[in-house]
Amino acid sequence: MTMSPPLFEYLLRLGDDRLVLGHRLSEWCGHGPILEEDIATANLALDLLGQATLFLRLAGQVEGAGRDEDALAYWRDETGFRNLQLVELPRGDFGFTTMRQFLFDAWSYHLLEALSRSEHAELAAIAAKAQKENRYHLRHSSEWVLRLGDGTGESRARMQAALDELWPWTGEFWYQDAVDASLRAEGIAPDQEALRVPWEAMANDVITRATLTVPGGPMRMTGGRAGRHTEHLGHLLAEMQIVARSHPGGKW
Repeated sequence: MTMSPPLFEYLLRLGDDRLVLGHRLSEWCGHGPILEEDIATANLALDLLGQATLFLRLAGQVEGAGRDEDALAYWRDETGFRNLQLVELPRGDFGFTTMRQFLFDAWSYHLLEALSRSEHAELAAIAAKAQKENRYHLRHSSEWVLRLGDGTGESRARMQAALDELWPWTGEFWYQDAVDASLRAEGIAPDQEALRVPWEAMANDVITRATLTVPGGPMRMTGGRAGRHTEHLGHLLAEMQIVARSHPGGKW
């Protein structure tokens, strides 16, 4: 089997993370706990969709097979997606969504900062633009973790339950394979393991100030980067891709 170019695979990972998480956030549209958060969550989703568009557009150009960002988003099956399993989990309650967003934003903060110094000029430019949005996302999600974690007994219990459920999935943040090794050697991508310590420091600081407890225990099996996903992604894609696949070639 012919392997895809490493940069193409890496760009799929960056784009798919944001496409899938953006879709999960969009599920809150019209269902937010308060009007301001309904609007804010929709805007976060739009930011992530915009980032996904740029990463997937560049992926299509690198691949050179005539696929643009729309083709990559709507005409790949589940096994073709390279997103973290964390982002495909069902939205849960507002506490679950908020905690997932914080964990992802904190990881993204360090990753995008490193990618903004990439030897690949176009990737660096996209990462720098995305980082400007991510800084707002991180501030927003961390403030809500603090507000809910150090809030009422009910809100704290829900946030701790969300953290307990999500923490094991964060192990996939540090997954690396031959794709990463190839791009590290070229100065295109950072060493993921080097981002672990600053991410843990940031996450632990907010979690501790929110009066929550970092869970112990082993990380769960990973596989999203290789196209192995939970049962939830297939259902998400069926919903996300239905219009494009029902009207192939349609233009709006």
